[in-house]
Amino acid sequence: MTPLARRLLVLVTAVLLLAGVGTGIVLHAAARADRANQPRSGGPGVNAGKVSLDQKGRLMFVNAAAGPHRTAVASVPAGDPDSGRTAANLKCARFYAAAGTGVCLQSVPGVLKQSNRALLLDAGLRTVRTFPLAGNPSRARVSPSGRFAAWTVFVSGESYSSAFFSTRTSILDTRTMRLTPSLETFAIVRDGKPYHASDVNFWGVTFAADDDTFYATLNTANRTYLVRGSLSRRTVTTLVENVECPSLSPDGTRVAFKKRILSRTNLWHEYVLDLRTLRETALAERHSVDDQATWLDDHTLAYALPSDGKIGGSDLWSVPADGSGTPRLLIAGASSPAPL
Repeated sequence: MTPLARRLLVLVTAVLLLAGVGTGIVLHAAARADRANQPRSGGPGVNAGKVSLDQKGRLMFVNAAAGPHRTAVASVPAGDPDSGRTAANLKCARFYAAAGTGVCLQSVPGVLKQSNRALLLDAGLRTVRTFPLAGNPSRARVSPSGRFAAWTVFVSGESYSSAFFSTRTSILDTRTMRLTPSLETFAIVRDGKPYHASDVNFWGVTFAADDDTFYATLNTANRTYLVRGSLSRRTVTTLVENVECPSLSPDGTRVAFKKRILSRTNLWHEYVLDLRTLRETALAERHSVDDQATWLDDHTLAYALPSDGKIGGSDLWSVPADGSGTPRLLIAGASSPAPL
């Protein structure tokens, strides 16, 4: 065999091996997804049906229960969350909605690379516009008026514990379709002075009702800050330290957030910050909450916790926002709550 023929043989063999590995990965993922899509006895009742953002008094979420509607956007009556859930023909990794506008973050597996995208949705959950994402979906929010949508992705690494942790947060004006690809282009004021650094990361946007003010997490120099931002001025200003994944209350006076307990650990407790006094109130939930909480109303917060004994599963819990009471299970097998 000539040297050229040997090189060609090695090349063909390598291509076949790579193809086999890729096929094996896809088949394994498909088999795992197929098992997760099989309904389990004793699970919640989930039926396909019409789901829209015009249905007032409903609570939207991503269905995490095993079965054919796993990861579908679903809804239940807000006053009776234990009732049977109605699932739409739309599947998301993250979801949020307000004022007839929705945003769905999707991850579509591929042979060599996962495809990630954001879908801007109308009230009927129809796709208005699609935007490619630079990484894995993490957070999604829509402003109270529906005018702005925001999403955060991991652009490298898959968790906060990753040594190569990095995020990208984008904001979309749904009226003009102008996209701000990264909040890192905004001017930063830290401790009253202009601030510039190469390690800046943002995540967890939450919007005020004025269609200009927003809050988010800024991470730099191994510290996290709550920042108040202005969309029109393209600026953010630090307020307090050790705040992650803020969520603004409907009345605009408080921010729920997760606070890191002990430096360099992935343990977070949920707090509420009074924006006028900057006084923090610890909530009754004592489990580590790695989520951006959602206000169901001015008095109650909802958030996801991992399901006991279910890898990758999650349940929605709720707790009073004033630090009283005890946590209660809101919806089993669910995530990404959005009250209508």
